[in-house]
Amino acid sequence: MRNASKRKREPQHGPQQNKKHFTKSPSRSPANPKPQEEYFEEKRNLEDLWREVFLVGTEWDQLDSVYQYKWNFSNLENAFEEGGVLHGKRVYLFGCTEPQQVCFKDVEKVVFVPIIVAVVSPFPPSDKIGITSVQRENEEIIPMKQMKMDWIPYMPPKDRLKSQIFILSCTQRRSALKHLKLEQVKKYEYCLPYFYHPFKEDELEQSTEVQILFPTEPKPVFCTFDWEFEDLEELTNAVIQDEELSADQKDVFKEFVKERVREAKKANKEAREARRKAIEEMSEETKAAFENIRFYKFYPVQSPDAPDVSKKCNVINRYYGKAHEYL
Repeated sequence: MRNASKRKREPQHGPQQNKKHFTKSPSRSPANPKPQEEYFEEKRNLEDLWREVFLVGTEWDQLDSVYQYKWNFSNLENAFEEGGVLHGKRVYLFGCTEPQQVCFKDVEKVVFVPIIVAVVSPFPPSDKIGITSVQRENEEIIPMKQMKMDWIPYMPPKDRLKSQIFILSCTQRRSALKHLKLEQVKKYEYCLPYFYHPFKEDELEQSTEVQILFPTEPKPVFCTFDWEFEDLEELTNAVIQDEELSADQKDVFKEFVKERVREAKKANKEAREARRKAIEEMSEETKAAFENIRFYKFYPVQSPDAPDVSKKCNVINRYYGKAHEYL
């Protein structure tokens, strides 16, 4: 075996500030031309802001399809600049998606379009989340933190904004969903950002309609009943005629509907009373804040890297109602 000669090795370090390294320049012959310099467009200060906002109510397996496009929210970015509707304001941002039929690169497809809603308010619009769907019999209003959601401050890469930005964030890891019960996973898909305006009568306070989900075999009866404009006897006969309910269950079904009506009337009365009490106990400062609160709904602007969004509306959801402006 050949013994290697022992040599003293210099310790290896990273680049040192106090040493100069000289590299011989390559010969600039025709065979070795000077390389062309590449220019990259500098990233805008708030270019990634929309990606940091949680898209509430979007199915987990659809999120990748949303982020596959390079959506352009320069309208949201510009709103924070001088002269913009969000400049110098305290702003709370949450996201959602709207499915739309679009044409992108000559292919017709349904895509989930990201939407960013900006709430201008001196305090968080709500610390609760609504969970509701057609499949669920009852609506739930629960603390955001039960769904691992919360408002957190957003600091842009170049901190030169005059506005204070808070974004709705969710710490639930997708990789951990497999450890949750299916019902809990589905709850995320039924979430809606919740907002209660004490000076505006809730549509539920005025509603005379109840949703009915009557448990029976082979499948439950699902329908709606308006106690002011519909007759319960006629509804029951119609359900039996459609063979969704057996005749021997008629009286049980009618009593079930009556109980739902009693519950809805009681809830409406309690909601009106709670709203009246909240207004009485509210400070003048808080009243002024509610009067001046503003909602802005941002759609992505046209871009060659994403589908063109042509359908726009000012509706946010059933709790927030309509935006003061959509852009």
